[in-house]
Amino acid sequence: MPLPNAYTLADLTVERPRFDFIGDDDIAIIRQRAIELVADHGIIVVHPAAFDALKAKGCRDGRDANRLLLPRELIDEALAETPKSVQLCGKSPARDISLPRADGGFIMRTGTGAHGFVDPETTKYRNMNLDDVATIAGVANHLDEIGFIAHPFVHGVPELTSDIHSLAAMIARTDKHVWIQPYNKENIEYLFRLAAIAAGGEAELKARPLASCITCSFSPLEFKVMDVEVIIQAGKLGIPLHACSLPSAGGTAPLTVPGLVLMAAAEIISMVTIAHVLAPGTPVIATPLMFTLDMRTGSALQSCVESQQAATMAIQVMKRGFGLIAHTYGAGSDTPDVDLQSMAERALLGQEMVLAGADILGGVGQLECATVFSPIQAVLDNELGQMLRRYSQVPKIDDENFNWRETPMIRAGGHFLDSPHTLKYCRSQFTPSAFLRQNRDDYEASGRRTAFEQARDICVDLLARPAPSGLPDDTAIAEMSDVVAMADKYILEAAAHNTGQNVV
Repeated sequence: MPLPNAYTLADLTVERPRFDFIGDDDIAIIRQRAIELVADHGIIVVHPAAFDALKAKGCRDGRDANRLLLPRELIDEALAETPKSVQLCGKSPARDISLPRADGGFIMRTGTGAHGFVDPETTKYRNMNLDDVATIAGVANHLDEIGFIAHPFVHGVPELTSDIHSLAAMIARTDKHVWIQPYNKENIEYLFRLAAIAAGGEAELKARPLASCITCSFSPLEFKVMDVEVIIQAGKLGIPLHACSLPSAGGTAPLTVPGLVLMAAAEIISMVTIAHVLAPGTPVIATPLMFTLDMRTGSALQSCVESQQAATMAIQVMKRGFGLIAHTYGAGSDTPDVDLQSMAERALLGQEMVLAGADILGGVGQLECATVFSPIQAVLDNELGQMLRRYSQVPKIDDENFNWRETPMIRAGGHFLDSPHTLKYCRSQFTPSAFLRQNRDDYEASGRRTAFEQARDICVDLLARPAPSGLPDDTAIAEMSDVVAMADKYILEAAAHNTGQNVV
């Protein structure tokens, strides 16, 4: 929803408030230890060609198979030469995103990887399907705080090519930038081919990357064939990378918050270095997604206080310790529903990440530790994003904002309702669309209607709006359908041959 009277106050500066959860000395310690970890202990690189290329750049063998020690000089070179800005393009320049933003602010993106879906009309849970992808796009297209959209996992199609089916459905229905998440090494080529078709060709994709792609570490400190291959192929097409570390405190990382941050920092600078060698000049966005294992149940948590502390520290380390563009969860919860806990967790998480300086806030619409997507929650997250954007704009401290012409002369029992200053600024206040501001009588008369019901109505209205212009035409959609069919044929046939059984 468009923000009413969005950012019209001339007295707002581009200065941003910052919360220093840790100081520069602590950031320097984490930076030093992260570099020591990958330089002296090393990383596992399973991709043979990448392994050889890294050795050719001076990496030395570690103490066990496939382990490489990254030279400090190479790490420093990679950090220095990795682009400090990135352009995430939409299908039209109006949808383009330049990071870091000129105003020092953030963008948001939808949650990715969810296999569950909460229907916005019935509010019932089900497995995600291709129609639900269209619903996500239909809502996200019209939510102004959402800069780009991630494709989810879908059921009802072959599992091995679910990502290809999902991306084809998503990229055909939005004019916004799209985030690609491959599920298998064999799928990368097909996913990038879909992006090229949507862009109008490979040359057009290189000139205007309307998709970016995640590449992940396999904590602790291991890099699989698929994720290294993503780096190689993305580099050939100029597709920006989100270098994603997903350590779990107590599982794949030390249980303590500093140990969790150390693991993420080490893995991300390793990916920056790998990209520098295999795909020089490719933009890399540092993406620490922090999880904590609940020691009572073994469940992974993204919004517990320890994960929030770790994310705050990790963003500071990425931005100020390594000078990288930074991306993490700024929405999301550990509860299965759009409930009071969900709103409390994501409000706290979003504010912490904005104050830490994150460039991208991920997780819009996601529930149950990133496994479920709710379009209603996405509408509420969009409104939280609007509030966070307004909150993070620091007003000027000056006589205009003091209303100094009148304030020193205010009479006893006086007011400012008829003040010219009040008239001048009365429309500059943030006015919510989903959140309600009711008195008790109106609330009771509405049948105790809440922000949830209001957000559901907004969601249904957004779905009824026409699709944006500039979407792929029938010829491009037919080409994408051919790519999906080809992927099903060759990937499933290869899997069946390798396993000796039918794969569906």
